[in-house]
Amino acid sequence: MFIVFDDRPSDSPFVERVWRSHSERAGPFHSIAATNWEMVVTRYKGKTTITVRGPESRATTIDCPADGEWVGVRFKLGTFMPDFPAGSLRDGRDVNLPDASNRSFWLNGSAWEYPDFENAETFVKRLVHDGLIVRDLAVEAILRGQPLKHSLRSAQRHFLGATGLTSAAVRQIERARHATNLLKQGHSILDTVHEAGYFDQPHLTRSLKYFIGQTPTRIISGDEQLSFLYKTNLS
Repeated sequence: MFIVFDDRPSDSPFVERVWRSHSERAGPFHSIAATNWEMVVTRYKGKTTITVRGPESRATTIDCPADGEWVGVRFKLGTFMPDFPAGSLRDGRDVNLPDASNRSFWLNGSAWEYPDFENAETFVKRLVHDGLIVRDLAVEAILRGQPLKHSLRSAQRHFLGATGLTSAAVRQIERARHATNLLKQGHSILDTVHEAGYFDQPHLTRSLKYFIGQTPTRIISGDEQLSFLYKTNLS
């Protein structure tokens, strides 16, 4: 694999994961479906940029440059930026924030230092303090099957507004990511069908081709580069 990833969990109630990566050469990779939005710092050819990236409802193929470096803050479902609704960022409609200097960028009229792998939580805490990041607790309630304070229709509207996806789409994407991890861990295709809750092998294959960009057999072979993938805990 030519893109090398490293990641860690976070103790922040707003952050799902912090990751970093670098590319050892140029080449195409499968950008797999993702339910969470991110803020990603890119360092390439001496220039630093930060991008607000939305969820991805299906897999796409992207060309990666050589010698790039990235640090990403992946936010928990239900966490969002009111100024950048997740739905408006979905499927590649990312936003690059303007740079203020070689160490900072502009956001909400202020210059912010680019976060790094170690201080991501401090960066997020400042964003929350300034009201630039908020949470919608209805999203967590739906995912956990908890009693809703409002009607189901109202809760679903909150869910779509906060995440950019329906709850059904989130569960389908997370199941596909979970199945991919099972296959990469050595589970057989038939065992994965059962453990991930698919109807049959064709159902699994259709799902993985759409959300991951590969068939189960190709995932097992491990010959093609995937974007950031970590162990998924299905609720």
